[in-house]
Amino acid sequence: MRRLRACLGAATAITTVALATTAFVASNASGASTELSNRWYAAAPYLMPLDNDPPDAGAIMDASGLKAFQLAFILAPSGGGCSPTWDGTAPVSSDTAVKSVIDAIRAKGGDVSVSIGGYNGTKLGQACSDAASTAAAYQQVITKYGLRAIDFDLEEPEYENTAAIKNEIGAAKILQQNNPGLYVSVTTAGTADGTGWFGKQMLLEAKSQGFTPNNFSIMPFDGGFNGAASQTGALTNFNQILQSTFGWDQATAYAHEGFSGMNGRSDTGEMFTQADFQTVLDYATNHNMDRFTFWSLNRDRQCSPPDNGGRTSGTCSSVTQNAWDFAKYSVKFAGATPPATTPPPTGGTTTPPATGCKTQWSATATYTAGNEVGYNGHNWKAKWWTQNEKPGAAEWGPWQDEGAC
Repeated sequence: MRRLRACLGAATAITTVALATTAFVASNASGASTELSNRWYAAAPYLMPLDNDPPDAGAIMDASGLKAFQLAFILAPSGGGCSPTWDGTAPVSSDTAVKSVIDAIRAKGGDVSVSIGGYNGTKLGQACSDAASTAAAYQQVITKYGLRAIDFDLEEPEYENTAAIKNEIGAAKILQQNNPGLYVSVTTAGTADGTGWFGKQMLLEAKSQGFTPNNFSIMPFDGGFNGAASQTGALTNFNQILQSTFGWDQATAYAHEGFSGMNGRSDTGEMFTQADFQTVLDYATNHNMDRFTFWSLNRDRQCSPPDNGGRTSGTCSSVTQNAWDFAKYSVKFAGATPPATTPPPTGGTTTPPATGCKTQWSATATYTAGNEVGYNGHNWKAKWWTQNEKPGAAEWGPWQDEGAC
């Protein structure tokens, strides 16, 4: 998975909405308290804390003014079972690594939401027997990390599974009831028409269960999109779907609608610049939408060396930028003012130079999660067990691109 023109009127509207939202109190490591409004959770960009070369959250906060992060992803264990893990491999019950990231964010006055699902792996809605057991697994995550916000990222292939979606929506409703004030977002695929058939079936499932989250967000990328105009068109169409599904008027539908973009080059080669982000931000604030986020902070930095959009990476954007430039649009949506940016030196890059190449990939060798190889001028890290699958051959394959070497 997932721009530059400030508008004083939009900024005033953002501040007004932010002040009107319910405030939560996050205790930081020193014992002091910081209030975060729902608007910050609605603005939180995605961050993978254990994969895709995780950046330092504190450095992002200092450089951009960001206060909230959407940590991804909670999945079922890759070996089977109905218990929460990070990325299918790291049990939440014994986790200390992500907990330390959260503690560091809170010590600086920030907070986190946690995202469930995503594109890869087995989801708990697929692995658990019913909504109650699915909710019980997610409650472990909420309890362990003291969460005030959670995101259900429902997309392929899970959202094609009727039983799994029934479990996920049912679990979301249970969590909402059992955790008063919990901010809940539901994220799904976007199309030019708003969302596709499976996304519409998910909305109908929510309606049948009487479940209303803070927002339903679409991801208008990886579907033939071309810049901001196509994205705002999809948001307009999705608003009409929300109206017709739930019987809401236009304003109510926008108040329950969200945008989740992808910064830079998408998986299918679409390009989304900072100018595109600003246009969508203006649309979101002018229509009083509930959420503006993107995939991902791991990608919110310039590739090294700059590749002019030639590849999609999990660790850089493939567009010219300073580190954490895209995060500043989330800060604006939350109603805050990002710090000024110092432009990169002319002809230079803000990212470190390329490192040495690892041992060359072999078609006959067997690799397990974490193994690193060199191939075609880049280093690659295995996400899971693999053999005879060329690095970079498939966009969602077993290899993570670590950059040029």
